[in-house]
Amino acid sequence: MFVTDKHPQDLQRFLDKLGTRLQKTPQKGSVADYIPELARVDPNQFALSICFNDGRQFSTGNSTTKFSIQSISKVFTLAIALGRLGDKLWQRVRKEPSGNPFNSIIQLETEQGIPRNPFINAGAIVTTDSILSGSTPKEALAEILMFVRAAASDDDIYINEAVAKSENQTGHRNYSLAHFMKSMGNIENDCDCTLGTYFHQCAIEMSCEQLARAGRFLSGGADKHHMIDKQRVRSINSLMMTCGHYDGSGEFAYRVGIPGKSGVGGGILAIVPNQASIAVWSPGLDSCGNSLLGTQALEDLSTHYNWSVFGGPA
Repeated sequence: MFVTDKHPQDLQRFLDKLGTRLQKTPQKGSVADYIPELARVDPNQFALSICFNDGRQFSTGNSTTKFSIQSISKVFTLAIALGRLGDKLWQRVRKEPSGNPFNSIIQLETEQGIPRNPFINAGAIVTTDSILSGSTPKEALAEILMFVRAAASDDDIYINEAVAKSENQTGHRNYSLAHFMKSMGNIENDCDCTLGTYFHQCAIEMSCEQLARAGRFLSGGADKHHMIDKQRVRSINSLMMTCGHYDGSGEFAYRVGIPGKSGVGGGILAIVPNQASIAVWSPGLDSCGNSLLGTQALEDLSTHYNWSVFGGPA
């Protein structure tokens, strides 16, 4: 039974109170200042939107303001790559939590150029490289955008070219990761082409309302069942639970208890299996690169409605 079945106004009231309380919190984290375009974002913004499987949607805060989804894009590219390669993808990237920063080079070197999972930067670069194979960067990006727009049922979703350029100009660590993997035979295309595609993919802009609707292909939304098969839904949700927040994934699972994928733009996409998709955005990040207030909002929401997959108070 959905939490909205009896008193939908109670959910909206809870969300509004939650948003008001969190916006008054003095400690909001720090924006990702190593990407110049993201450093300019006002850290005082907050938004949250829930889209239930039956299509009902509830939002609060700056829910129609667009932001750079950054690493949340890796959820969509993983879905595309698994559709194309299936289990063959796991020959190039593993399925294990990293326990290290998302852009770690040391771990990649000690493991012969095979990234720990598809959500750290090295793993996402490999995933993007697999989509690019046989295509031009323009064609690959068109495929990614088409998938995201179809998931959200919204064509008003675009790539922010200024953000993509900013990432390319400061993406030295990502270039190091790509060239090392190329030297180990785990990048098939030209590194500049793969990284150009990757940077543009991360620069996709969406609002919380758009992102919450897009996430329903992982929550069992009836009109989204056709997008990927149930096995891929299970695979992606399990990886979001174990690897979706970099080396803060265990903390997120402990506190929130549902699959989620964060981005350094301050967004988080979270899935309540068989019920709803949730998008939250607050630009300030914690020490692991995850939205500080976004995580708190999801913890409060999950606790209040007992949404943790690990159970809780009756």
